[in-house]
Amino acid sequence: MSIHDELIEELKDAMRARDRRRLDVIRQVETEVSRARSAKGFDGDPQGDELYGTVIAAYVKKMAKAREEFLAAGDRGTEQAEKLAYEVDYLSHWAPRSLSEEETREVVRVAIMELKADNPKQMGQVIGHVMKNGPSGMDGSLVSRFVREALGAG
Repeated sequence: MSIHDELIEELKDAMRARDRRRLDVIRQVETEVSRARSAKGFDGDPQGDELYGTVIAAYVKKMAKAREEFLAAGDRGTEQAEKLAYEVDYLSHWAPRSLSEEETREVVRVAIMELKADNPKQMGQVIGHVMKNGPSGMDGSLVSRFVREALGAG
């Protein structure tokens, strides 16, 4: 069953159960997918798991960051942080698995060896190579940090 089909079944179940939180998060994902479909240059499968996986991963990352900001606000942000924690937890089932720090570090090490990079001026070249040719699930900020560390750029 595709992610789209699973979400449709979840939506129906949430409606029957009157589960407002689940309804909201599923509807938000469908809105994000609609935006991605209507984006300039979109030419993929409109119901494909790749599209849904990408959209869900981006949404989860955005909500996790927003949750941290609400937690930093103290008591005023607690309720919203709990809502976002639920969304992140609920959607992680469909989000593609991201690489661990160790796996990312190894991909960066191999890329540096392949490119024979040895100074900080090559940082952009290495990051670009890793992001373009590396496995899916790469966290760009981690890649940048590891390249920076490996090339002594700070």
